[in-house]
Amino acid sequence: MSRMTIAATAVCLAILAWCGLAPLAPAAEPAPLKVLFLGDNGHHRPRDRFVQLQPVLAKRGIELTYTDQVADLNAKTLAGYDALAIYANTETISPEQEQALLDYVASGKGFVPLHCASYCFLNSPKYIALVGAQFQRHGTGVFRTNIQRPDDPLMKGFRGFESWDETYVHTKHNEADRTVLETRTEGDREEPWTWVRTHGKGRVFYTAWGHDARTWSNPGFQNLVERGIRWAAGQDPASVPAFVDRPDMTAKRKDVKPFEYVSANIPFYPPSRQWGTVGEAIKKMQVPVDPAESMKHLVTPVGFQPKLFAAEPDIGKPLCMAWDERGRLWLAETVDYPNEMQPPGQGRDRIRICEDTDGDGRADKFTVFADKLSIPTSLTFARGGLIVHQAPVTLFLKDTNGDDVADERKVLLEGWGTRDTHAGPSNMHWGVDNWIYGIVGYSGFQGTVAGEQHRFSSGFYRFRPDGSKLEFLRSTNNNSWGVGISEEGILFGSTANGNPSEYLPVPNRYY
Repeated sequence: MSRMTIAATAVCLAILAWCGLAPLAPAAEPAPLKVLFLGDNGHHRPRDRFVQLQPVLAKRGIELTYTDQVADLNAKTLAGYDALAIYANTETISPEQEQALLDYVASGKGFVPLHCASYCFLNSPKYIALVGAQFQRHGTGVFRTNIQRPDDPLMKGFRGFESWDETYVHTKHNEADRTVLETRTEGDREEPWTWVRTHGKGRVFYTAWGHDARTWSNPGFQNLVERGIRWAAGQDPASVPAFVDRPDMTAKRKDVKPFEYVSANIPFYPPSRQWGTVGEAIKKMQVPVDPAESMKHLVTPVGFQPKLFAAEPDIGKPLCMAWDERGRLWLAETVDYPNEMQPPGQGRDRIRICEDTDGDGRADKFTVFADKLSIPTSLTFARGGLIVHQAPVTLFLKDTNGDDVADERKVLLEGWGTRDTHAGPSNMHWGVDNWIYGIVGYSGFQGTVAGEQHRFSSGFYRFRPDGSKLEFLRSTNNNSWGVGISEEGILFGSTANGNPSEYLPVPNRYY
């Protein structure tokens, strides 16, 4: 890495700017709407998706009612609703239910099939024609759709959003009375993605967005569905606030340059049989880009934008970081990681304090707090100083004279394994019990703490801030590195292979 940008992930979260949503002024408050939401018990988990959407739309005057009974597709039940939404993969529909649905829409009511609803009722060509197409195949990925009709009443003020989802491709297109509002780039063509249709006096709104919680929790998706419901039910979508997803970043995307790659020999880890087929070894690496260009490629939450806080040459190759109570960023910078661990006191790594002294959101003062370290993998503040994991030891560093340079260095714990430097201790967090929690990979720990012998491999641990006690809490699998603590004090973590999420409701203790 010849250039490192610290404008990503945790650093950005502290300095991201809220872009805001600009509401359109409706002519009048829209009338309340009642919508029947038909799901099933399939893998898309419609009830869970309903639970995500229902409270959002309830605040906007749209009452959703959930059912997983296809038998509710009858004239009597449907008559009580302004629109019907379907998010299901039910394969068959009876002739009576089919006719009730067609009559309901033709009479002037709204129909809102979402995502997998385009692969519902496979025995009904009339249903497929009503939706406007049928799902054929998909891949997956993070993407943004292309708005084809920004001036359409349903789309005014909506600039799209970005999410992970399934990349639907459709077949059996019914283009009669269909207007495509959004497309998704599929190779060298544009795949219809979101559209509207008319059927008799009724209206149909469909979007292929919506595989799982990642999209259903996205404010952009929620905004789009509300627009679709109101339009299908005969209301003016102008009553929906305009949704603007990072307008400045959207504009910048036009100038994003494709990454360039050069030939290189890089580490290659062939997967085992349980992971799939072994492919060709990767022999290329990305050419580094400067911070300004790098930020154009970042994917951020809706309504946020990244701003650069620090970059080379002021910093170099950050490995971990922490923010202090004064808003200063502390970085562990490494040269030795991963394969050149040095003897004690001879390391080339350091801890640097990055400070914004003029309040412009960018660091302008850089102070080396401690040097001659080798592969420090986690930082946390304690007892007026800094605790640092640096296998095989955990250090306590402190500045005693106020010059921001550590002049006290003490070993708190000793015994962290070093046979693999990317499987050591990391992610120290304060617990509600005033112990410090962390996680370690398969390099593990073997040593004596306060007269008590310990030996463990991958898993969660905790220790007292003064190093007077260490406790192993539970095993995890493989290499482990992520730690988070919920409001209830439950410990969560992540591992490298086969089990991305772990949690610790009850420690493994023996009495």
